[in-house]
Amino acid sequence: MLTARMSGRHSLALNENPYGPLPSVRHSLEQALASANRYPEYLPHRLARAIAARIGCSPEQIVVGAGATGVIMHILQAFVAPGRARVVMAEPIFDGYPVLTATVRGHSVMVALAADGSQDLDAMRAAVDARTGVVVLCDPHNPTGTRLRAGELTGFLDRIDTRVAVILDEAYIEFVAPDQRIDTETLLAAYPNVIVVRTFSKAFGLAGLRVGYAVADPQAAARIARWQVPFGMNILAEVGVRACYAAEDELNERIDAITSERDRVSVALRRLGYVLPDSSANHLFVPLHDPALAHRVSQAFCRAGIHVRKYSTGVRITVGDRAANQAVLTSLAEVRAAAHRLSGSVSTR
Repeated sequence: MLTARMSGRHSLALNENPYGPLPSVRHSLEQALASANRYPEYLPHRLARAIAARIGCSPEQIVVGAGATGVIMHILQAFVAPGRARVVMAEPIFDGYPVLTATVRGHSVMVALAADGSQDLDAMRAAVDARTGVVVLCDPHNPTGTRLRAGELTGFLDRIDTRVAVILDEAYIEFVAPDQRIDTETLLAAYPNVIVVRTFSKAFGLAGLRVGYAVADPQAAARIARWQVPFGMNILAEVGVRACYAAEDELNERIDAITSERDRVSVALRRLGYVLPDSSANHLFVPLHDPALAHRVSQAFCRAGIHVRKYSTGVRITVGDRAANQAVLTSLAEVRAAAHRLSGSVSTR
């Protein structure tokens, strides 16, 4: 039985895995602490080779960084340059993208999502011009959890100048069934300007170790790797990654637990009358276009000690353990019940 370590409040704002590291991974990390007095590898070549061997690509295609955020920072440093400083992305999106774009003195070009919560690839294509250095796509999307279709993605890439780097952010890809994932190996072979970004922070539960990586054409990978900081990866990163790869059964059990809860909560919310996009990640997005309703939801979550990520158009709720998820359902049910009571009192006046 999986249990999460909570502290009386439900932290559902950062899309963290609600459980600790996998048991066998935790054991490996504890054993490795005896070597914490030693420096890690100068540059993480062993870790890159381990990841490459696992996913079936050349080590020259892998660039490792401090979480997906660290890798994204290096990509932007490599491809955002004078004259090509615009970064096209959906809005809303993972907060790191506009923040890191500003850090490298780029300009974020925000493109509204389609009505169903998916990324509007036609509008994003229209936003790309000669000043664009990078385009960001997410699969699944953060915060809505929606997917890209392979056909629409390749159609989009066919119309993008190959000088523009296209980040395909797959931070949540482990929550997608293998037979439903886009074939990134074929994609990278056909489109050398695509850079796939993944992380060990979500499904693997190693957010605190900060391990992420990019998979790219060797020339693009070398360009990104020039920005790596010597000794930039901690000594536990390689141990944690290798242990995660050796714990596939444990990982699948955890993913099943999280996705089952995600689907249970989705069904329950729809029964309560909330309209939300289908999510393929470890979070749900509840659109709240009515400011009054958004305020009531915020107040209800505050009373219950539930922390979620708020956007101007709704809230993103991380899938937690069953107790946390039940607290979310109880709070949102109370909001609906209060709205019905208010509607009834108004209609009888």
